[in-house]
This record gives sequence, structure tokens and C-alpha cells, in this order.
Amino acid sequence: MTLANNKWMVKVVTVHPQLLRGTAPTLRRHRWAPTGAAPRRRDPSHPGRTGFGPLVRVGPVNSEFDDLLAVNRRYATSAPKNFDGIAHAGIAVVTCMDSRLQPLEMLGLFVGEAKILRTPGGHVTPDALVGCVLGVNLLQVNRILVISHSRCAMASGDDAEIRARVAEASGRDAASLTVDADPDQVGRLRADVEALANHPLISGLAVVGGFHYDVDTGLLAQVC
Repeated sequence: MTLANNKWMVKVVTVHPQLLRGTAPTLRRHRWAPTGAAPRRRDPSHPGRTGFGPLVRVGPVNSEFDDLLAVNRRYATSAPKNFDGIAHAGIAVVTCMDSRLQPLEMLGLFVGEAKILRTPGGHVTPDALVGCVLGVNLLQVNRILVISHSRCAMASGDDAEIRARVAEASGRDAASLTVDADPDQVGRLRADVEALANHPLISGLAVVGGFHYDVDTGLLAQVC
């Protein structure tokens, strides 16, 4: 902390997580910020640019998220900053939205080292496929892991069964819902891996593997 122009300044040093593993060549550039400065916010007129303009609201504001916003303010004081967008470990993961899965932790990775794409069941949906293509061609991804897991709801029935459960739980018509459920986890995993590996914008540029995670043991096994 130092005094400049009669204002106390705080020196903030951001360390790339790879430094902890001995693979980062340098520290990130030091950043100086006045104490009590307003947080930088997105400038809606320039995507990707930050400024000090007002936040843009996309819907009615209520107090239902205040507890999470309060936690975020504490997190922001030490959150990783000044990162670029590449996958520093060259890894992309397509896995399930299940809250029991921690993709970075299960692979010993840190923030900034991998691209994580989460879908119901860990299936390679059209959006997940686009994410993998972008990761491989623009974000230095050279290995892709597609990970299913045990006791997955998306493998517990077909679309009709899952739609019936949603309709029963909500009391509403779910007939138009496309779930993409598949009880054949291994067959679906192999098909997804093959689709990625043979994609013209991925083939020869990245290695693709299929894996299964056991939510009870924490162990990951390669399937294909």
C-alpha cells in the first residue's frame, strides 16, 4: 500500500494458477487500483469492453439473489483477474450438469487451464460441439474429455419417461420438451466421442477420449 495524490493505493498482484505447478513463465502484470474504487462493469455498447457505466438489467429485479450477490462481493476481492481466454493446459471437458461433479478438481486442474462445457447427461449437443470446435481452433485445446457419470438421471429413461416426470413435477404440459435422454450410456458416450473425433474441424487437431466418473468413489475410468 502506498500514498499517491493524497489517495491510498493498493497493489494487487494476480498470479497465474500454473505458477503453483511450476509451469508459468512469469507473474501477471501488477495492477494498481485506488481503494474504494467502483468495480469495473461491462459496457453494453462494446461487447468485451469494461467501463464504469451502469449495469444493464434484462428483467425485473427482485431480492431473491441478494445472498449470492453478497457472497460475490466478497469473492471479487480475491477473484482471479487479468486472465486470457485460452485453455492453458490444453484441455476441454464435456460433462454433465450434475452438481456432484467438479470437472477441474477431478482432473487436478486450476482456473484458466481448461474449457468446461456442461450439458444434461454430458452429451455432445450442437452447442457443446461448437464449443469444442472453438476450443480446438481458437483456444489452444488439444485434448477433449467427454465424461458421463454413474447414477445420472439422463440415463434413467428415455425422453418420454423424463418428460412424464417433468410434467408430473410441474403440473404442466411437457410434451414439447426435447430431453435427449439415453439409457445406453456407453453407446452414447462412444457415439459422441466418434462424432467429435471425426469432425472436420477437430480431426487431427485434438485427441478425444470418453470417460465415466463414479460419483460414489470419485474415480474416473476411460471407456474409449
